[in-house]
Amino acid sequence: MDGHVPVVAIGSSADGITALRALARGLGPGLPAAVVLVQHRAATSPSMLPKLLARVTPLCVKEAEHGEPLQAGTIYVAPVGAHVVVADGRLELRHGAKVAHARPSIDVLFESVARVCGPRAIGVLMGGAGRDGAEGLAAIRRAGGATLVLDHAEARFPRMPREALAVDSHHTAWSLADLGPAITHLAYRFAKGVVV
Repeated sequence: MDGHVPVVAIGSSADGITALRALARGLGPGLPAAVVLVQHRAATSPSMLPKLLARVTPLCVKEAEHGEPLQAGTIYVAPVGAHVVVADGRLELRHGAKVAHARPSIDVLFESVARVCGPRAIGVLMGGAGRDGAEGLAAIRRAGGATLVLDHAEARFPRMPREALAVDSHHTAWSLADLGPAITHLAYRFAKGVVV
């Protein structure tokens, strides 16, 4: 991943927009990392998520496009109905089968980030009712990246963070208020070449 920015991969499901807006609000301006976000949404939902997040963060927020290069200080939101993966500093959209009953799948994103970014990856798992993201988050940690989960005591739907901790107990749990600043701190460290 030399020459590419660190990547923050975020997975969220049933806790939804309110939790993501709180997280985005806590991300510092000039974040020296690209953020790639998978939020489980109904296939018929209009793509309002980028606009809703852009209202609370100084970072650029946009829907991910196939082939575009990752830029620091940008949040890329996976479109409904497509898996998003990181490949050689770029985003790819794939329309394969659902994984863990979801497309986009958190595990698909996380596993690609683990492969490509290794110790310059930050994996973040929010709340949800399923177990999508648990295996992928463990893959990021095995690759040397930092892995954070929303404290299940704060999650409206705590199953996803609990499943992740059941797969790998070494992830760190954070309150919603502290999650954004923790990501920002790690991103600055990774941008300077300091690994966890």
